[in-house]
Amino acid sequence: MAELYLVRHGQASFGAANYDELSPSGRTQSLWLGEYFAQAKLRFDRVVIGTMQRHRQTADGILAAMGGPQVEIAQDAGLNEYDFQALFAALGEEGLPQGWSVASSKKDFYKGLQQVLQLWADDRLPGRVPETWHQFQARVQRARIDIQRAGGRRVLVVSSGGPIAVTAQQVLQAPAATAIALNMQIRNSSVCQYVFNDGAMSLVSFNSLPHLERAERHEFVTYG
Repeated sequence: MAELYLVRHGQASFGAANYDELSPSGRTQSLWLGEYFAQAKLRFDRVVIGTMQRHRQTADGILAAMGGPQVEIAQDAGLNEYDFQALFAALGEEGLPQGWSVASSKKDFYKGLQQVLQLWADDRLPGRVPETWHQFQARVQRARIDIQRAGGRRVLVVSSGGPIAVTAQQVLQAPAATAIALNMQIRNSSVCQYVFNDGAMSLVSFNSLPHLERAERHEFVTYG
């Protein structure tokens, strides 16, 4: 069977005007992951990323550390993250803890995010959303199936926490609550490895950080 390496983007710019850009730590994470792949003598037949800037920057860093682009990078918007700002807007201020905002601390932000994701999955957000939970699930599934059908012996995919969590949930045939719980745990630049053919996919490893295992790199383990 073929191998799929599904990578979450490096640390983005939480709290900045443009979240969709890697932080200096995120760029370093991407380079180190590419160095790990190179040391492991991995070569990718295909590279597929979402259309977000942080996806492209992560892929560019990985491939640069591997000696430059090996193949043309394909893009698929089905790998993009959900619009968390729109989801919070659909919840409205009255649904959030007093004093909470998107600019809250990361701990408070993720607590609020978990709440809003559960309401979204249950179709209980009072306001309008750009896509329903079921539409989000469907586009992630379409992207995964397209990757499976396109083939390749070893495929690198760069995406975001939401689609990565949903992919695991779908492959494991787990409930929506599993995707939400996994979404809160997926680390920046982490790798999920799958084996697949055009009709089946199996999970081999989840949320691993082989490039950050050394003690001096533990400070680069991030979630945002």
